[in-house]
Amino acid sequence: MAQKPSIPKGTRDFNPEQVAKRTYIFNTIRNAFETFGFQPIETPSFENSETLMGKYGDEGDRLIFKILNSGDYLAKVDEHAYLQRDSLKLTSNISEKALRYDLTVPFARYVVQHQNEIEFPFKRYQIQPVWRADRPQKGRFREFYQCDADVVGSKSLWQEVEFIQLYDSVFSALKLEGVTIKINNRKILSGIAEVIGASDKLIDFTVALDKLDKIGEVKVKEEMLSKGISEEGISKLQPLFTLSGSFESQIASLKSILSASEEGTKGIEEVAFINEAISELGLNTATLQLDVTLARGLNYYTGAIFEVAAPKTVPMGSIGGGGRYDDLTGIFGLPNVSGVGISFGLDRIYLVLEELGLFPETVTKNIDVLFINFGEKEALFCLKAIKKLRSAGIRSELYPDADKMKKQMNHANKRAIPFVVLVGEEEVSSNSFTLKNMVSGEQFKVSFDGMLQHLK
Repeated sequence: MAQKPSIPKGTRDFNPEQVAKRTYIFNTIRNAFETFGFQPIETPSFENSETLMGKYGDEGDRLIFKILNSGDYLAKVDEHAYLQRDSLKLTSNISEKALRYDLTVPFARYVVQHQNEIEFPFKRYQIQPVWRADRPQKGRFREFYQCDADVVGSKSLWQEVEFIQLYDSVFSALKLEGVTIKINNRKILSGIAEVIGASDKLIDFTVALDKLDKIGEVKVKEEMLSKGISEEGISKLQPLFTLSGSFESQIASLKSILSASEEGTKGIEEVAFINEAISELGLNTATLQLDVTLARGLNYYTGAIFEVAAPKTVPMGSIGGGGRYDDLTGIFGLPNVSGVGISFGLDRIYLVLEELGLFPETVTKNIDVLFINFGEKEALFCLKAIKKLRSAGIRSELYPDADKMKKQMNHANKRAIPFVVLVGEEEVSSNSFTLKNMVSGEQFKVSFDGMLQHLK
């Protein structure tokens, strides 16, 4: 007996309706990217392992899907590593390639390889799938699309301002209100670590701080203590745990807390500049919010850090994020090329739009009219009309088989096709068409031009 087919956990099949809705989101984001002056590129689905490994931290490295070498991949394995079951050494021997984990590191590799062809500053967008060996859960998959936009070759903070506007533009076009764009700055986090005497434990400190809204103040403090951060230093963080109010009031509080840190002060100045610009320019539907606990991607972010939260009515993780990286290309031999970029979480955006009922009805519309098949002579007559309708932009289709009319009409109903055309011997001889509205049930005989006008 044949085994029932299945797909790997964390992957999905998409039916026509789902593909149509995903395409709607893709097209909305792509249109905004191009309106803001970004150009498209594509990179391979897999990269050399050394391109990816070590760029996302230890946790990221564990989530990278490795590809086994072709042929006898055990032939070059070190005997001692094999016997000791040393997975790290074994992996480097049997796998030289890996599926891309995100689009940012491959983009950095692209910039270095093509630096002589690129006009800087270079604004690129990329919409492609990525893979992560993560534990699947709602809104988190092992294969998913990222929609990224980056600018490299400019240190100007106006780029950060434009990215906030870009986020707002996309969510406005999707009619998604109540989105919060959270912003922080790596320099602020470094300044806080400096003030509490934990500069050497910046990553440990920020990883713990990032969990504040998930595990609470007490647990965060316990984790910091376990990482070797002193009680005295943690006590200095107390104002951060209760930091709230407007963007401007939080800035004022941070200036007091970080007055002794030059780097922290610089970070405050940067987020204040961005906020002042956005206040002048205005946002349509999104809200900009300062969040000093935000600490994503610290292995390569050096300035602004972004994270986009869905409306509070929808329990969902972030639906976008990004930040400034001053030397990401340096890991590939091209130092001092500053960049900043953001990403849209397509799958989570899809779930949010679905839950809020924000997909337009027209998104899943397939064809406008189905011609019923009464036989070869009638079918040929229909196809001549269909050819002209398609040239006029009317999505038309002939039912392929001369089945019973009830079966063909049921097919039209199941596909929610709004019109059907019936052409029998009488219609062929009079060069006419019987057009039926499947919603109202109204039916009438028309010429081709009459049919065209109705369908338009």
